[in-house]
Amino acid sequence: MVEWFGSTVVATGRLPLFCFFVAFVAGFLLIRMSVRMIRAGVTWWPGNLRPGGLHIHHVVFGVGLMMVGGVAALLITDRQGAPIAVAAGLFGLGAALVLDEFALILHLRDVYWTEQGRASVDAVFVAVALTGLLLTGFRPFGWDWFHGAGPGGAWQTAAQAGLMVLALVNLAGSVVSLLKGKIWTGLTGVFLPAISVVAAIRLAVPGSPWARWRYPAGSAKLDQAVRRDRRIRRPLIKVKIRVQELIAGRHDLEPAVETGQGEAPGTADSPAVLSRAV
Repeated sequence: MVEWFGSTVVATGRLPLFCFFVAFVAGFLLIRMSVRMIRAGVTWWPGNLRPGGLHIHHVVFGVGLMMVGGVAALLITDRQGAPIAVAAGLFGLGAALVLDEFALILHLRDVYWTEQGRASVDAVFVAVALTGLLLTGFRPFGWDWFHGAGPGGAWQTAAQAGLMVLALVNLAGSVVSLLKGKIWTGLTGVFLPAISVVAAIRLAVPGSPWARWRYPAGSAKLDQAVRRDRRIRRPLIKVKIRVQELIAGRHDLEPAVETGQGEAPGTADSPAVLSRAV
């Protein structure tokens, strides 16, 4: 195991990324365990931090850890030693705390346990998937050509130019896929060619920016997109939500006015929260 780690992670320069990934996953699991304990009203578990009645969300600590880890990483010149590993780990831990409250940042209000709060879990899952791909050696399509292109003959230069054009087309397909609401397909297409281009050609997800711009109400394209969404996409979304709920808890509270208490509308010892705690 030690030999494998040295040859696969350290020797390839992926030690900082590995430490970031491990700290990110561990940080997310730990903070989700903590907030679920708070939501369930476990008496022996430390509650929310509220000095002077001010609830300090864990995103605040995440920003601080990211600053410390990020600045330290800029100062450390040895990219394979323990200092850079620690800095990357701090940055990963901070990133987990920040993305776990991504929905709060997006909506500028506490929606942690509401339906809108699922955006935080989605953001974490996307970050884990992308970091995992990078850690295993995947690179965006065309990365090697952009960074490894050197002087060569006319045919070699023309071939490199053609491959770069294909990479740009693939990247454009990923952008269009994201605008069409196909988040996972668009991101996967950055690494695997053609997937994003196919997704960009197909119908958009109802409610996506592309659908709002290009599919007028009552149009045949919108009706077809809605039918396809109900038949294919929504069953997959339900499966994804079940998996997320096993890890992160149920986002089942109704949006409410700010109460200034707890991790979400309602306090950890509130009957409404206790009745829905996972």
